[in-house]
Order: sequence, then structure tokens, then C-alpha cells
Amino acid sequence: MRNEEIGIEQKSFGLTRRTFIKTATAIAGATVLLPTGLALGREYGPNTPPSPYPEPDVIVINPERFTAKIGNTPIMRLHTGLLWAEGPAWNAVGKYLLWSDIPNNVQMRWLNDDGHISVFRNPSGNSNGNTFDWQGRQISCEHGGRRVVRYEHDGSVTVLASEYEGKPFNSPNDAVVHPNGSIFFTDPPYGSWGDYEGNKGEIFHKEAVYRIDPDGSVTMVTDEIDKPNGLCFSHDYKRLFVADTGPGDIKVWDLEDEATLANGTVFHDMTFDGVHVGPDGLRADVDGNIWGSGGWVGEPHNGVYCFAPDGEVIGHIILPETTSNLVFGGPKRNRLFMTASQSIYAVYVNTRGAHIS
Repeated sequence: MRNEEIGIEQKSFGLTRRTFIKTATAIAGATVLLPTGLALGREYGPNTPPSPYPEPDVIVINPERFTAKIGNTPIMRLHTGLLWAEGPAWNAVGKYLLWSDIPNNVQMRWLNDDGHISVFRNPSGNSNGNTFDWQGRQISCEHGGRRVVRYEHDGSVTVLASEYEGKPFNSPNDAVVHPNGSIFFTDPPYGSWGDYEGNKGEIFHKEAVYRIDPDGSVTMVTDEIDKPNGLCFSHDYKRLFVADTGPGDIKVWDLEDEATLANGTVFHDMTFDGVHVGPDGLRADVDGNIWGSGGWVGEPHNGVYCFAPDGEVIGHIILPETTSNLVFGGPKRNRLFMTASQSIYAVYVNTRGAHIS
């Protein structure tokens, strides 16, 4: 059911939260993809009124399939004042959230114990995506250095991949680690287009998805994609999902022999009620759902979308900023952290992240 079918115009942002909740209750069981933009004009901060429960900006689109919403938990803004927040990763040992502020050339850290925020690494090579491997070592994709690096426990840096066929990468963007030790990463050109998020330079390769094996070899696994961005494995590591920011969709492949991509197709075109949302980061939960960030089209479309394994959109978290990426974290991996333009947001969910970071 669309908004106009229930007598609510998308532009009617004067609708109160209380009225919306009553309206939503009256049409219980109906699938409403676009609410009326409750996040529009919403303020986050210590001196603003708290959001009423249940959190109105966590939208249940399919009540039978989206069971992740918790009735008595809010969306919280943990930090703001960044330039372009990206690459969130959760460190389970240190109990901290790590992310990149690409233009500022730093990595930041939020401590779970007391919410303390500090600069974690400066400079960071204009890092974008971050993750942790099965030994707890940080993996970072650097725009500035055009490389994928690993930070060792003793503080040294190991360059895992810096070139393919004798030429530098464009600007490695995001990475995920397979249990067998291999690392899949994407290589669009965004960090090479200018000096704001990297270093302006020549584009040497067609954009592609690559794999770094434990022996150090680098293999292109597919270039049948326009501009590969965020990526994630399915909960069982049998599929690989990649956000393609060229056409603006999410693609998926079967992962054969833990190394080869096959049977590529479009998982979702990121169009909702006629509005095409730009995709970016991806994560999987233990129930097999895929969570994807999006934006660039304004509210109420910015935020995170939850997709069932068959591609049906079943939930939506509305944020007031274009959302770049996300990660499940916290001691139970049941808190969703979201990097969104200048800020970091978080909300507890009734599921857990499927992977280590």
C-alpha cells in the first residue's frame, strides 16, 4: 500500500508521531514502504526531547518477516562533526567501534565502556572500509595509498595488496574476510577522482572485485560490475553481495569453492515507491537477512534497508543523513552502528550480526 492509498501525502510532514502511530495501528498488516518522513526535522542530542517508544523511525514493512525491531530502544546519535564517515568495524576484544573519516585522513574510535571518542589513527591513508580478520588484526582499504593493508599486533603495517598486473589499484573501498583466510575487496575509482578523499591520479584498471589469498596472491574475481562498493558474505558464506553504485543496485553471486563467483544477478534495484536510493554498505545477520545503507535522495529515504534472503525489503531505519555503511557490534553483536555523512548512529536490534565485523 502506498501513502496516497491511506490518505497520507508524502509532503505532509506536519503529521505528528502520535498520529502516525495511530494511523499505522489502524492499518496493521498492510505493507507501507514509505512513511511520512518522521526523521525529517528530527533533532538528535543531549538537550533534545527523547524519541517516544516504540522508535518511530524503525519501520516494519513486513511484520511477519522483519522481527528485528525492539519496542523499547531508540536510535541514538553517538557522534557528529565528521566530514564523511565510512568503514565501521567492531573490535570484540577491545569492545570498541572503529571507523574512517576519509577527507580528514583519520580513523576514529568509540569505546563501549563509557562512550569516549578519540582519534585512533592519524594519518590513515584516507582509509575507507575497515574490518578485522580471524586473528583480530585490522584490515583497511586505503584510498590515498591505493592499497589494502593489515595492522599487526605489534603495530607494524603489512601491505596485502597494492597492485594488479603491475599497475596500482584505483582506490580500494571495502573488504570482507572469509573463514579460510582470504579477503575479498572492491576497487572503484572514487579516491582517485580528486584530492578530497585520496590522491587524484590515473585510473589503471576497470573497476572490479578482487580476492587476496592467504599465500598473498591477488585474483580478480569479477569485473562484471560498474562501480563495486560495499560488500558482504551471506550468513553461511555461500553467496557474495556487492553494492554497485554505477546503476545503483545490489548484486549477488554464488560463491563456489570458497573462491569463485558464479550466477551473478541483481538482488535488489534499490527502488522504493518510485524513488531510487543510492546503495553503499552491506551486512548480513544470523537469520540470513541482508542490511544495506543508502541515501543521496533525501528523507525519508536515507538510512538502512533490511532485505529478506529472497530480496524482499522488509524493514527500514530512517536517518536524517545519507548513510554510507553499517556494522553489527556490541558485546552481543546485536547493536547496529551506522556511519551517515557527518555522524554515527546506533540502534539495538532483535538479531545479531552473522560475521566477526
